[in-house]
Amino acid sequence: MPATAGAQTTRRAGRRPVTSRSEIEHIALDLFTERGFDSTTVDDVAQAAGIGRRTFFRYYASKNDVPWGAFDEMLERMRARFALLPGNVPVMAGIRETVLDFNDVPADEQPWHRQRLRLILETPTLQAHSTLRYAEWRQVVADYAGARLGEPASALLPRTLGHVCLGAALSAYEQWLREEDRELRELLDEVLLALEDGFSGTREA
Repeated sequence: MPATAGAQTTRRAGRRPVTSRSEIEHIALDLFTERGFDSTTVDDVAQAAGIGRRTFFRYYASKNDVPWGAFDEMLERMRARFALLPGNVPVMAGIRETVLDFNDVPADEQPWHRQRLRLILETPTLQAHSTLRYAEWRQVVADYAGARLGEPASALLPRTLGHVCLGAALSAYEQWLREEDRELRELLDEVLLALEDGFSGTREA
């Protein structure tokens, strides 16, 4: 996995303090990967970035939020994307299209995204926090599905679609971490298309 920890996690004399959330996240992700998430403190991240604790907490409520980056903003983008879908788009096709958009990561950000996902999926300390984040993601999908199906988002089918689509996405993320030569969008598209098709390719002849 590409990493640039040596250039980023030690503040050089005279280097300007880091001021953007993206820069802080890159430094933190490298530190988490090098030292372990549990062994890295907020003070470690702040020192490496050349910022104070107060600046760190302007961006993040806790250390657990760092791997998730701009997740709240991405959920709002996801809601907006759902709202723009035409009413004649099948529900599952609309979910697939929107989940692919949600996971559209620029090429230069892909190494960092791998670090994010590895931390989120493989760090036991983050699992409770991740459960809350997963619930927020599922709710956005359930809200869309419920609106399209004329049911409350809390009804069985919209809630199930939220759970099933999240499971499919997590499976694609795990596969991407195992097969670094694959494209994440390709894996997501493959599994969501199979879900959309009712996994017809798995039926016995």
